Amino acid sequence: MRLHRLDLTAFGPFGTPQSVDFDELSAAGIFLLHGPTGAGKTSVLDAVCYALYGSVPGARQSGQGLTLRSDHAAPGTRTEVTLELTVAGRRLEVTRQPPWERPKKRGTGTTVEKAQSWLREYDAVAGAWKDLSRSHQEIGEEVTQLLGMSREQFCQVVLLPQGDFARFLRADAEARGRLLGRLFDTRRFAEVEKRLVERRRTTEARVRDGDSALLADAHRMQQVAGEAMELPELAPGDPGLAEAVLAAAAVARSTSRELLTTAHCGRLAAESAQAAAERALEDVRERARLQRRFADARERAALLEERAGDHREAQARMERARKAESVAPALELREAADTEHTRACARAARARDLLPRGFADAGAAGLAAAARRTAEELGGLESARRGERRLAGLVAERADLDRRERDDEDVLTETEAWLADWEAVRAGLRARVEAAQEAAARAEQLDGRREPTQRRLKAARLRDELARDLEAAQHKALASGEQAQAARAHWLDLKEQRLNGIAAELAATLADGTPCAVCGATEHPAPARRVEGHVDRETEERALTASRHAEERHAQDERALGLVREALAAATAEAGDTPTDRLAAEAEEGEENYARARREASALHPAREELRQAEQEHERRTAAQREAAVRTASRVGHRDRLERERVALEEELAQARGAAESVAARAAELEELAARLTEAADSVRVAEGSAERLKAADGRLDEAAFRAGFDTPRAAADALLDDTAHRELQRRLDARQTEEAAVRAVLAEPDTAAAAQQPPADLAAAERSAAAAAERLRTAASAQDAAARRCAELDQLSARASDGVRRLGPLREEYDRVARLAGLTAGTSADNERKMRLEAYVLAARLEQVAAAATVRLQRMSSGRYTLVHSDDRAGRGRSGLGLHVVDAWTGRERDTATLSGGETFFASLALALGLADVVTDEAGGVRLDTLFIDEGFGSLDDQTLDEVLDVLDSLRERDRSVGIVSHVADLRRRIHAQLEVVKGRSGSLVRQRGYRPSGRLGSGDE
Repeated sequence: MRLHRLDLTAFGPFGTPQSVDFDELSAAGIFLLHGPTGAGKTSVLDAVCYALYGSVPGARQSGQGLTLRSDHAAPGTRTEVTLELTVAGRRLEVTRQPPWERPKKRGTGTTVEKAQSWLREYDAVAGAWKDLSRSHQEIGEEVTQLLGMSREQFCQVVLLPQGDFARFLRADAEARGRLLGRLFDTRRFAEVEKRLVERRRTTEARVRDGDSALLADAHRMQQVAGEAMELPELAPGDPGLAEAVLAAAAVARSTSRELLTTAHCGRLAAESAQAAAERALEDVRERARLQRRFADARERAALLEERAGDHREAQARMERARKAESVAPALELREAADTEHTRACARAARARDLLPRGFADAGAAGLAAAARRTAEELGGLESARRGERRLAGLVAERADLDRRERDDEDVLTETEAWLADWEAVRAGLRARVEAAQEAAARAEQLDGRREPTQRRLKAARLRDELARDLEAAQHKALASGEQAQAARAHWLDLKEQRLNGIAAELAATLADGTPCAVCGATEHPAPARRVEGHVDRETEERALTASRHAEERHAQDERALGLVREALAAATAEAGDTPTDRLAAEAEEGEENYARARREASALHPAREELRQAEQEHERRTAAQREAAVRTASRVGHRDRLERERVALEEELAQARGAAESVAARAAELEELAARLTEAADSVRVAEGSAERLKAADGRLDEAAFRAGFDTPRAAADALLDDTAHRELQRRLDARQTEEAAVRAVLAEPDTAAAAQQPPADLAAAERSAAAAAERLRTAASAQDAAARRCAELDQLSARASDGVRRLGPLREEYDRVARLAGLTAGTSADNERKMRLEAYVLAARLEQVAAAATVRLQRMSSGRYTLVHSDDRAGRGRSGLGLHVVDAWTGRERDTATLSGGETFFASLALALGLADVVTDEAGGVRLDTLFIDEGFGSLDDQTLDEVLDVLDSLRERDRSVGIVSHVADLRRRIHAQLEVVKGRSGSLVRQRGYRPSGRLGSGDE
């Protein structure tokens, strides 16, 4: 992958469009990305990552979306990032626009526009760009597939963050495992571990469930068998559980079958005795039934004899009712005629009561003639009624005219009063708008001064803090220097003392007959003796080690002092010599003025809105005044026409209404009188007709009663029975006849008569004998059924237990196999000697590759002193596999990477990062990474080490790679000629680019 061009618009600190030509920068192989703190160096790398993956690296992911937009950009300028690169032999161009809040095209306010993305490819044959996709998801998948890396891997191997690798060097095995797991995607191995653990738990649970089910069947068999089965105390998982259950079940089944045979014999005997007792009981029950039947029949015959008189009277009553039925139609007709006549007379009387006294004795014909005359008079009033309604309309219309005239007068009065103050109100509103506009302009000016003031105040506070830190660092460096000198002097003194007493040390190794290491003699007549205070080799080495440690501490303190001085110089350049309290006062005063101007400017929109509403109100009231004047002038002629019409109508209506209050009242009186006369005439005619029909019905009733044999119609009416009484009387007669026939039939039965001659039956004794026999049978049957159920249940439970034992065999073997595999992959098995998990084992192999690749560059950076090696030693919670040590060629010892100094940690982490980039690249499918970025850390190196590190980076050009170094170390600006400088300013940051100028060896310091 090689970067060619990066275009930024309104992104991060870059308010105006910026362009970076990576082809020009990469021509040197190494280029420098520098600039002051906060200028936007890291934002350039963020833009590269955002163009490729649609998100920014690491912890800055929370700053995506609307916050990627530059605060310095113009409101109408959209944020955009375009990256042109070559990957897998294809030249691509990726453009991304995050969501942004833009002004609305219509009206006021803003709206959020969605994110957009484009992917284009350059067609070398056609010599033009062609569009590939505008889908966020498709572009992300295409870029990830071409690079072969996720965003996390890309940020780790292309944007090399040195702080992360320094922490990686000092981290424990767990932390290294998390980082390597993200880079090499070993989640599938962790998933294998997880699946094996889950499967072990599942199979273990299934085995325990099987044992529990088997034991539950055993307890149920014990409950069924009772004392015939003895079961030892066992638990799920105990050895011998299956054998014990099956053996106990076999004994219980044998005992239960013997009990079943005995119970079957007892039941057969009880069934025979019970059958004989049932037959005897049936005979006694039949004789008792016949005796009760004969006695009941005799009692019923006596009761019929007692009620013979009532029966004869009921028969006579039924005969008279049958004769009266022929008179019933005439009776019903007479009752209907009488009811009709009564109602007609009452209705006619009520109608006559509503008429005037002159019509009290009039007949139906006279009443009908009076109704016709009244209707004719009513028809003559119709024209007068229409005139009366028109007069009411005229009065209402005149009242409406008067009301509207009063309303218009009120409108004119109110409008004149409001318009009289219009000029003064408009002048006041315009003054408020102008004052708010001036405040808004003043707030904008003050806002531009706030950020520089706050930066100077922050820098001044940092300057004061660093001044205090500088003094402490100077004292510390001075003290550690003195300690280093003292430790070195102590070591030299001890070395000199040891050299002075080296003869005694050599003499201690002499033995008779053994040649001397100095002179070769085999006799040693006067060997040297050790004096008091002799210094041996071990004491000297301890002093040398202490001296070196003191020198390392002093070097660290000197580097820390240099960093504090550099930071203090930068803070002083930003803040100047102005005291911090004065800068704080100026910043506070500026904030107060800005807040006051903002408060005053906030009244601009309400003032404009109030002025606009007042102008609209002025136009509305002026128009209302004109319209009211026009309506007032048009009402004069209309009012006169209404008055003339009203006078003419009142004269006409006075003649028509007579003594009534109104024509409508006179018409209502005539309508009511005509209706009453008509109703009275109809009622009188109906009453006269009903009287004639009543007289005819009385004659027909007298004739029908005589023919039926009754002296009077009343006698015939009394003899009639209604339906209910007739049915009841007929039922009584039929019941008497049925009862007589039934009694005669029972008394004539031969079996009943014969049973009556025998002694009374003893039913209670026979029932007691039968109940005792039935109880003995039930007891025998229950015993047999219980024995049969026990045998069946024991057979069923035994078969189920046998099936469970057969099923548990393969399941238990599977559990043993899965448990061994799970323990082996989890590092808890005794077979896993180093207690390494499967994922850690894979990561250890990757770490070993990384260490080997990093050592190639580390040896060159450290002049052959250091080598990175992978260690399988256990660390933390008894696990192993992810240890990382450094071998020091000067001492020949292997030590932990956490013991490296600051500068040593930097170039060790740089070598590790480059080695990790090579391994991850190979792991990702061999995608070539032609552009790398290294972020910070060079300030901790001395000149010689810096030259060696730059030589290693320069060697990357042999593989046609370009490396971008992100740093603010001033010495690198002299050593690296291809530079991309980020300059910050009040209106946003800018980029300045200087291309490659061929010169001598990299790091020579020539300009």
